[in-house]
Amino acid sequence: MAAEHADIDALFQLPVNEFIPARDALAARLKAAGRVEAGSRVKALAKPPLSAWAVNQLYWRHRKAFDQLLAAGERLRRAQATTLRSAGGKGAGLRGVMEARRGALAALSTRAGSLLEEAGHASSPELTRRITATLDALATYGGMPDGPRPGRLTGDVEAPGIESLAALVGRRARRGTGPTRVIPFAQRRETGREGKPRDPEAERRRRAAEERAQRAAVRAAERALGEARRTAARAEAALRRAAGGAVAAERKRAALAVRFDKVTAEAERARQRARRVAAKAEEAAQAVADAERALEDARRERGARG
Repeated sequence: MAAEHADIDALFQLPVNEFIPARDALAARLKAAGRVEAGSRVKALAKPPLSAWAVNQLYWRHRKAFDQLLAAGERLRRAQATTLRSAGGKGAGLRGVMEARRGALAALSTRAGSLLEEAGHASSPELTRRITATLDALATYGGMPDGPRPGRLTGDVEAPGIESLAALVGRRARRGTGPTRVIPFAQRRETGREGKPRDPEAERRRRAAEERAQRAAVRAAERALGEARRTAARAEAALRRAAGGAVAAERKRAALAVRFDKVTAEAERARQRARRVAAKAEEAAQAVADAERALEDARRERGARG
């Protein structure tokens, strides 16, 4: 079982385009080893969309920053529980905790953009929004036993209902040690004797916190869009430089080709001249040999007469 879990973890760390063939190969190996049920479970794993894949990579490759986001979410839940339990619903330090959570969320969203760029995937405002929303939801779920499992996401994650964040129970929650357990409760407000909401101030703060979180997600998307535009501008400038270099290289090649043609023609003319000179030299040598033979013949004939 440990080996199977390790293989599945490795599966979710692969590039997104390699997920399906690697999943099918792992399922086939498990079935061939007689573990048919395990192979069927692996075969049923869905390929993560690009947004969920990016969040999985953040978990596997940037665990420290990922854990910081989950810890910030845990601290926010504690602060919200304190706010709900305190007299009049007034808690202390809620703003600072929310700022820390927002900063951790923005940092991970930026890292996600870098991961996508390194993997050759184009980012977009919608993709950034989905990644940020999933990270926000994971921070909200935290260590809930029935929450989504980071690192093995096969789809985007939606945050639980906002009312569930107010019901914190268990001895560890009361002591303020260990992870809190969040449970949903009926969407019903407690009312006083006059039938009015008991704590409108807490509701107002809840809505304000939700609006700030949404604004943080928008700002993260805007930053990602700006970075994408800057990356596109750099790529376009690099393309222009490469095109200019290609034109210059082509001109140089053409000039060298012309020069090569000229040199080739000159070499051919030199070879032709050399052949003509060689032919003339051969003719001259033959004439000398003929003259020498004629002289020798004449001397022999004169000697014979004398």
